[in-house]
Amino acid sequence: MLNTYISHARGLARAHASGVQRIPDQTIWIDLLEPSIEEERAIEHELGIDIPSREEMREIETSSRLYEEDGMLFMTATVAAKLDTERPESTAVTFILSNERLITNRYIDTRPFRNFIAYAERHPTACNSPIVILAGLMEAITQRIADTLERVGNDLEAVSSNIFQIGQNKHNAKRDLRGLLERIGFNGELNSKARESLVSLARMLVFLQQSGTVYMNDEQRSRLRSIATDATALSDHSSFLGSKVSFLLEATLGLINLEQNNIIKIFSVAAVMFMPPTLIASIYGMNFVHMPELKWEFGYPFALTLMFGSILGIYIYFKRRGWL
Repeated sequence: MLNTYISHARGLARAHASGVQRIPDQTIWIDLLEPSIEEERAIEHELGIDIPSREEMREIETSSRLYEEDGMLFMTATVAAKLDTERPESTAVTFILSNERLITNRYIDTRPFRNFIAYAERHPTACNSPIVILAGLMEAITQRIADTLERVGNDLEAVSSNIFQIGQNKHNAKRDLRGLLERIGFNGELNSKARESLVSLARMLVFLQQSGTVYMNDEQRSRLRSIATDATALSDHSSFLGSKVSFLLEATLGLINLEQNNIIKIFSVAAVMFMPPTLIASIYGMNFVHMPELKWEFGYPFALTLMFGSILGIYIYFKRRGWL
């Protein structure tokens, strides 16, 4: 889908969508969302640029992601997407910036883009130049990641409280350790996607500020520095959350080991407790002729008493030693 936007007194306005007709001269933003080959070629032919392909956007080398060509900045960043679903993803988004217009090429319709478009349609100052539109998109992406990290932090706090049973009756509270492991793993995946996106955005913002190809006034440069500062701070917070994920994961695995050990201990104690009765039963199960208790009237109650007595004695011994 090819969407073109122009800026007017009321805000951002869409010129036309899903077409390959001629780009209006006043277009300030061209948004390629899952573009077809025909749409890409039309833009390349009309603007005289080479739009990176989907395979090229996946390259991780800085030289392939951040470069200048023909007076334009080509910047590809990794953006976290589908953060409210069970399968968050990382997608590459290319920003092509010049003094006349901004071109974005993406293959997933992410929420920050939708939110920014809805905001810019009502605020003319948010779309009066290509660099301002780019800054607005960066802020929307950063805010989205910040909300995700906040959600991850709150859920990890709840998991921590459940693991260590803070403020709960430790004898009555039940923990779904498997469910906790799944929650920790999911939050770790969300945090990983968010951190990857923040690192990529920070690198892109540094490149943008150091470049002199696109004109920026002092206010715009200050805004980009503020976004870069936020991205760095959020990246540090993401590192903290990553450490917390590792800690909670180890704690949960430790609890699983403790529960397994308790189960093994119960079976071990039960085996030890039934060893003396087994020995007594084995002795009196022998078919010797000269065994006094065989013809004794109280032989059977005597053998049962020995068995239960040995079990009770071992139980009392283990209880006093604190093994039960």
